[in-house]
Amino acid sequence: MILALAAADSWFGRFWDAFVEKLIEEIKIGDIGATINEGILQWKKYFHIGSLEVVITDAIIVMWIATILAIILFKVMTGRQTLRPNKKQTVMWMLTDLIVNTSMGFGMNRKEAERVAPMIGTFGIIIAGCNVISVFKISPPAKNIAFPVAMAVFAIIYVIGVSIRFVGFKGFWASLTTPKKYLLPFKILDFVIKPVSLSLRLFGNVFGAFVFMEFLYIIVPVVLPGLFGLWFDLADGILQAIIFSYLTMSYIGEIVEVGHELQEKESGKVEEEKKVIDESAVAA
Repeated sequence: MILALAAADSWFGRFWDAFVEKLIEEIKIGDIGATINEGILQWKKYFHIGSLEVVITDAIIVMWIATILAIILFKVMTGRQTLRPNKKQTVMWMLTDLIVNTSMGFGMNRKEAERVAPMIGTFGIIIAGCNVISVFKISPPAKNIAFPVAMAVFAIIYVIGVSIRFVGFKGFWASLTTPKKYLLPFKILDFVIKPVSLSLRLFGNVFGAFVFMEFLYIIVPVVLPGLFGLWFDLADGILQAIIFSYLTMSYIGEIVEVGHELQEKESGKVEEEKKVIDESAVAA
């Protein structure tokens, strides 16, 4: 019994010494700039496929991890189709309905809103997943400027493509020349400014939050990082995904709304011409 107590006391003594040493190492403030710089710099690995050099970064790896996890979560939430939706399916239905109603508020009709909802939801889920993954002390992809730029460019290409599909080239051209034709150069420039704005907003918020959290982990690693992380890692990451999706919907709505007005005017002219022809026929 005495030997067991002595062994336990010896083990606890070694454990306590190691714990105190590790705690002091965590709390000790070293070269803050070097530590933050190490956290900011991205990991790179180069591969050669024949004469082609391929680079893999931590942003690419984390993006695919977050995407796969988001797909799994989406699959779990939707489940199998049932006559009466369960709680998870009800949540997904409410989110989808929110996207559809918001899109309709920007000038799209129900059919158009339902068509863009899957892509808008995908933007939101992927960006939210990539941002929230920083909760697990994994660098978010958006701290690499290439990720926000790629997302923004893809989003603006989708905006142009789906808008032309909804209202045609004529409606899209009308959106560029409304309310005055001399605004055309500025409207074209707008399609350059919009992706820049989308990418810099996402990059700036995520990068700033990442640097701030790295600073907190260095200065006060015990309590404050967990509290602030609820906002900067979790809430702010989801908020940036919502803003990105919201602005994408609004960009589509700006074009589609003008296109619908043009279609209504042309439809009214056709009806008026048809009425005149009918009246002429009756008079004859």
